[in-house]
Amino acid sequence: AKKTYVPGDVVFQTKPQIALNLIDRVKANGIRVVAWTADEGYGRDGAFLDGLDQRDEAYVVEIPPNAHVWMVKPKVLKTRPNIEADGRKKYPRLRSRERQPSEVQNLATYSPAYRKQTPQKYRTKETHHGSDVWEVRWAPCWRKTHTKKLVSNQCTLVVARNVLTCEVKYFLSNRVPGRDGWTLRQILRVAFGRWPIEDCFRETKEELGLDHFECRGWRCIHRHLFVTILSQLFCARVRQQLS
Repeated sequence: AKKTYVPGDVVFQTKPQIALNLIDRVKANGIRVVAWTADEGYGRDGAFLDGLDQRDEAYVVEIPPNAHVWMVKPKVLKTRPNIEADGRKKYPRLRSRERQPSEVQNLATYSPAYRKQTPQKYRTKETHHGSDVWEVRWAPCWRKTHTKKLVSNQCTLVVARNVLTCEVKYFLSNRVPGRDGWTLRQILRVAFGRWPIEDCFRETKEELGLDHFECRGWRCIHRHLFVTILSQLFCARVRQQLS
Protein backbone atom coordinates (compact mmCIF):
# COMPACT_ATOMS: atom_id res chain seq x y z
CA ALA A 1 0.00 0.00 0.00
CA LYS A 2 1.17 3.50 -0.76
CA LYS A 3 2.09 5.53 2.28
CA THR A 4 0.99 9.10 2.97
CA TYR A 5 3.96 11.29 3.83
CA VAL A 6 3.22 14.22 6.12
CA PRO A 7 5.69 17.14 6.06
CA GLY A 8 8.13 17.14 8.95
CA ASP A 9 7.12 20.60 10.16
CA VAL A 10 3.52 19.49 10.73
CA VAL A 11 2.92 18.61 14.39
CA PHE A 12 -0.12 17.01 15.99
CA GLN A 13 -2.84 19.40 17.10
CA THR A 14 -6.36 18.87 18.33
CA LYS A 15 -9.23 20.34 16.34
CA PRO A 16 -9.73 23.22 18.82
CA GLN A 17 -6.01 24.05 18.60
CA ILE A 18 -6.18 24.02 14.81
CA ALA A 19 -9.24 26.27 14.99
CA LEU A 20 -7.42 28.86 17.14
CA ASN A 21 -4.50 28.88 14.70
CA LEU A 22 -6.90 29.41 11.79
CA ILE A 23 -8.56 32.28 13.66
CA ASP A 24 -5.15 33.90 14.17
CA ARG A 25 -4.44 33.56 10.43
CA VAL A 26 -7.79 35.09 9.57
CA LYS A 27 -7.16 38.06 11.86
CA ALA A 28 -3.63 38.49 10.48
CA ASN A 29 -5.16 38.79 7.00
CA GLY A 30 -7.31 41.69 8.17
CA ILE A 31 -10.60 39.80 8.36
CA ARG A 32 -12.86 40.64 11.30
CA VAL A 33 -15.68 38.36 12.44
CA VAL A 34 -18.66 39.51 14.51
CA ALA A 35 -18.88 36.20 16.38
CA TRP A 36 -17.75 32.60 16.08
CA THR A 37 -19.98 29.56 16.42
CA ALA A 38 -19.16 25.88 16.86
CA ASP A 39 -20.67 22.53 17.79
CA GLU A 40 -20.35 20.60 21.06
CA GLY A 41 -16.92 19.24 20.14
CA TYR A 42 -15.50 22.74 20.51
CA GLY A 43 -17.96 23.96 23.14
CA ARG A 44 -16.84 21.33 25.64
CA ASP A 45 -13.17 22.37 25.25
CA GLY A 46 -12.48 24.96 27.95
CA ALA A 47 -9.03 25.80 26.59
CA PHE A 48 -10.61 26.70 23.22
CA LEU A 49 -13.10 29.06 24.90
CA ASP A 50 -10.27 30.55 26.96
CA GLY A 51 -8.36 31.17 23.74
CA LEU A 52 -11.30 33.06 22.25
CA ASP A 53 -11.64 35.14 25.42
CA GLN A 54 -7.94 35.98 25.38
CA ARG A 55 -8.28 37.14 21.76
CA ASP A 56 -11.36 39.19 22.69
CA GLU A 57 -13.41 37.25 20.13
CA ALA A 58 -17.15 36.93 20.60
CA TYR A 59 -18.58 33.41 20.41
CA VAL A 60 -21.85 31.50 20.68
CA VAL A 61 -21.12 27.78 20.87
CA GLU A 62 -23.24 24.72 21.52
CA ILE A 63 -22.32 22.87 24.71
CA PRO A 64 -23.20 19.36 25.90
CA PRO A 65 -25.96 18.83 28.50
CA ASN A 66 -23.39 17.81 31.13
CA ALA A 67 -21.36 21.02 30.82
CA HIS A 68 -20.95 22.85 34.14
CA VAL A 69 -21.51 26.54 34.93
CA TRP A 70 -22.27 28.76 37.92
CA MET A 71 -25.40 30.88 38.11
CA VAL A 72 -23.76 33.03 40.81
CA LYS A 73 -20.18 34.18 40.34
CA PRO A 74 -17.86 32.41 42.82
CA LYS A 75 -15.16 34.34 44.62
CA VAL A 76 -11.51 33.67 43.77
CA LEU A 77 -8.93 34.00 46.55
CA LYS A 78 -5.22 34.77 46.14
CA THR A 79 -5.34 36.28 42.69
CA ARG A 80 -1.52 36.30 42.59
CA PRO A 81 0.88 33.53 43.64
CA ASN A 82 2.80 34.33 46.80
CA ILE A 83 5.27 32.56 49.04
CA GLU A 84 4.10 31.46 52.45
CA ALA A 85 6.31 31.46 55.53
CA ASP A 86 7.07 27.76 55.06
CA GLY A 87 8.20 28.35 51.48
CA ARG A 88 5.15 26.82 49.78
CA LYS A 89 3.41 28.66 46.95
CA LYS A 90 -0.26 29.43 47.19
CA TYR A 91 -2.01 29.85 43.88
CA PRO A 92 -5.40 31.35 43.04
CA ARG A 93 -8.22 29.19 44.32
CA LEU A 94 -11.94 29.30 44.83
CA ARG A 95 -13.33 30.08 48.24
CA SER A 96 -13.85 26.79 50.09
CA ARG A 97 -17.54 27.37 50.80
CA GLU A 98 -18.38 28.14 47.18
CA ARG A 99 -20.86 25.85 45.48
CA GLN A 100 -19.68 23.52 42.79
CA PRO A 101 -20.82 24.38 39.24
CA SER A 102 -24.00 22.65 38.08
CA GLU A 103 -24.82 20.78 34.89
CA VAL A 104 -26.69 22.95 32.42
CA GLN A 105 -29.38 20.29 31.88
CA ASN A 106 -30.17 20.36 35.63
CA LEU A 107 -30.21 24.16 35.68
CA ALA A 108 -32.68 24.20 32.80
CA THR A 109 -34.98 21.87 34.78
CA TYR A 110 -34.61 23.00 38.40
CA SER A 111 -33.16 26.53 38.48
CA PRO A 112 -35.75 29.22 39.33
CA ALA A 113 -34.06 31.48 36.77
CA TYR A 114 -35.38 29.15 34.05
CA ARG A 115 -38.49 27.60 35.63
CA LYS A 116 -40.07 31.00 36.33
CA GLN A 117 -39.16 32.40 32.93
CA THR A 118 -41.68 32.59 30.10
CA PRO A 119 -40.04 31.10 26.99
CA GLN A 120 -39.59 33.29 23.93
CA LYS A 121 -40.31 31.74 20.53
CA TYR A 122 -37.66 31.99 17.83
CA ARG A 123 -38.14 30.78 14.23
CA THR A 124 -34.94 29.58 12.58
CA LYS A 125 -36.04 28.45 9.12
CA GLU A 126 -38.83 27.00 6.99
CA THR A 127 -38.82 23.23 6.34
CA HIS A 128 -41.12 20.86 4.45
CA HIS A 129 -42.64 20.04 7.86
CA GLY A 130 -43.38 23.70 8.56
CA SER A 131 -41.64 26.44 10.51
CA ASP A 132 -38.71 25.37 12.69
CA VAL A 133 -39.61 27.09 15.98
CA TRP A 134 -37.66 26.98 19.25
CA GLU A 135 -38.72 28.02 22.74
CA VAL A 136 -35.83 29.97 24.25
CA ARG A 137 -34.89 30.80 27.82
CA TRP A 138 -31.65 32.40 28.94
CA ALA A 139 -29.78 33.56 32.04
CA PRO A 140 -26.33 34.94 32.89
CA CYS A 141 -23.73 32.47 34.12
CA TRP A 142 -20.01 31.94 34.68
CA ARG A 143 -17.79 29.07 33.57
CA LYS A 144 -14.58 27.64 34.99
CA THR A 145 -11.46 28.59 33.04
CA HIS A 146 -8.05 26.96 32.57
CA THR A 147 -6.25 30.22 33.30
CA LYS A 148 -5.22 31.91 36.54
CA LYS A 149 -8.55 33.74 36.58
CA LEU A 150 -10.28 30.42 37.37
CA VAL A 151 -13.67 32.04 36.63
CA SER A 152 -14.67 33.59 33.31
CA ASN A 153 -16.34 36.92 32.72
CA GLN A 154 -20.12 36.88 32.71
CA CYS A 155 -21.56 34.64 29.99
CA THR A 156 -25.01 33.80 28.69
CA LEU A 157 -26.51 30.32 28.91
CA VAL A 158 -29.29 29.79 26.36
CA VAL A 159 -31.63 26.80 26.61
CA ALA A 160 -33.65 26.17 23.44
CA ARG A 161 -36.35 23.50 22.95
CA ASN A 162 -37.73 22.60 19.55
CA VAL A 163 -41.52 22.91 19.58
CA LEU A 164 -42.10 20.03 17.14
CA THR A 165 -39.40 17.50 18.07
CA CYS A 166 -38.82 18.51 21.74
CA GLU A 167 -35.07 18.47 21.03
CA VAL A 168 -33.15 20.59 23.54
CA LYS A 169 -29.98 22.52 22.73
CA TYR A 170 -27.68 24.42 25.08
CA PHE A 171 -25.65 27.41 23.92
CA LEU A 172 -22.97 29.38 25.74
CA SER A 173 -21.89 32.89 24.74
CA ASN A 174 -19.36 35.30 26.17
CA ARG A 175 -21.69 38.15 25.23
CA VAL A 176 -24.69 39.22 27.31
CA PRO A 177 -27.95 40.69 25.95
CA GLY A 178 -28.22 44.38 26.70
CA ARG A 179 -24.46 44.87 26.92
CA ASP A 180 -22.10 46.25 24.24
CA GLY A 181 -24.96 46.46 21.77
CA TRP A 182 -25.80 42.76 21.87
CA THR A 183 -29.38 41.47 21.87
CA LEU A 184 -30.83 38.03 22.44
CA ARG A 185 -31.90 37.86 18.78
CA GLN A 186 -28.31 38.48 17.65
CA ILE A 187 -27.02 35.72 19.91
CA LEU A 188 -29.68 33.31 18.63
CA ARG A 189 -28.88 34.22 15.03
CA VAL A 190 -25.27 33.18 15.61
CA ALA A 191 -26.25 30.10 17.63
CA PHE A 192 -28.49 28.72 14.88
CA GLY A 193 -26.25 29.93 12.06
CA ARG A 194 -24.40 26.65 11.53
CA TRP A 195 -26.92 24.93 9.28
CA PRO A 196 -25.82 26.84 6.10
CA ILE A 197 -22.26 25.65 6.77
CA GLU A 198 -23.43 22.06 7.15
CA ASP A 199 -25.41 22.47 3.94
CA CYS A 200 -22.22 23.62 2.16
CA PHE A 201 -20.40 20.47 3.29
CA ARG A 202 -23.32 18.35 2.09
CA GLU A 203 -23.22 19.99 -1.33
CA THR A 204 -19.47 19.53 -1.71
CA LYS A 205 -19.71 15.86 -0.76
CA GLU A 206 -22.83 14.88 -2.70
CA GLU A 207 -22.65 17.18 -5.73
CA LEU A 208 -19.03 18.25 -6.22
CA GLY A 209 -17.09 15.11 -5.30
CA LEU A 210 -15.35 16.11 -2.08
CA ASP A 211 -15.51 12.54 -0.78
CA HIS A 212 -15.09 10.92 -4.24
CA PHE A 213 -11.33 10.93 -4.58
CA GLU A 214 -8.56 8.35 -4.47
CA CYS A 215 -5.32 9.95 -3.37
CA ARG A 216 -3.06 9.60 -0.36
CA GLY A 217 -0.42 12.24 -0.91
CA TRP A 218 -0.42 15.25 1.41
CA ARG A 219 -0.38 17.75 -1.47
CA CYS A 220 -2.89 15.75 -3.51
CA ILE A 221 -5.45 15.85 -0.70
CA HIS A 222 -5.07 19.60 -0.31
CA ARG A 223 -5.31 20.21 -4.04
CA HIS A 224 -8.49 18.18 -4.28
CA LEU A 225 -9.96 20.13 -1.35
CA PHE A 226 -9.07 23.49 -2.93
CA VAL A 227 -10.52 22.55 -6.33
CA THR A 228 -13.76 21.36 -4.73
CA ILE A 229 -14.22 24.55 -2.71
CA LEU A 230 -13.42 26.75 -5.71
CA SER A 231 -15.97 24.80 -7.74
CA GLN A 232 -18.57 25.44 -5.07
CA LEU A 233 -17.74 29.15 -5.02
CA PHE A 234 -18.08 29.29 -8.82
CA CYS A 235 -21.48 27.55 -8.72
CA ALA A 236 -22.68 29.87 -5.94
CA ARG A 237 -21.65 32.96 -7.91
CA VAL A 238 -23.38 31.72 -11.08
CA ARG A 239 -26.53 30.86 -9.15
CA GLN A 240 -26.51 34.31 -7.56
CA GLN A 241 -26.15 36.03 -10.95
CA LEU A 242 -28.91 33.98 -12.61
CA SER A 243 -31.37 34.49 -9.75
